[in-house]
Amino acid sequence: MSSLNRPELPPLGIVAGLADEDRALLSNYGEFLPAHPEQLIIAEGHPQDALYFVVSGVLHVHTEVEKRTILIARIEAGETIGEVNAFDPGTASASVTSKEFSQIWKASRSDIDAFVNAYPEAGSRLLSGIISCMSRRIRHMNERLADHESLANAERWWH
Repeated sequence: MSSLNRPELPPLGIVAGLADEDRALLSNYGEFLPAHPEQLIIAEGHPQDALYFVVSGVLHVHTEVEKRTILIARIEAGETIGEVNAFDPGTASASVTSKEFSQIWKASRSDIDAFVNAYPEAGSRLLSGIISCMSRRIRHMNERLADHESLANAERWWH
């Protein structure tokens, strides 16, 4: 935090590769949002076009299946959601709710583009952080799909 108590992005997750001064500059793009316990941040099926970075607190990503809430992920400080929709706007594939008081930084594609254009070197490190995060998620999903397919094949073999 600055001496004026203006929020700044901590050196975690997608912004870990940025120098302190670059994270301070990036903090001026987008907006910091407080989220109270049980506050809905993103609604499944609604338009979603921003990246969210959790500065502090815990969020739950969940979906409804046959009138049951299914927890998909627990998101903590330094983690992000919405990376795909920031670059390819669409509808949210799940809902996100704050589980405790949280502080979130929300950035649109235009916020990210403006930062990259103003500070190309720092911007390239930011984009690299976002791409690394998305790549880890794709790899994880591929592993889960492969595990699921292996289980399905084993089930067929036993029957």
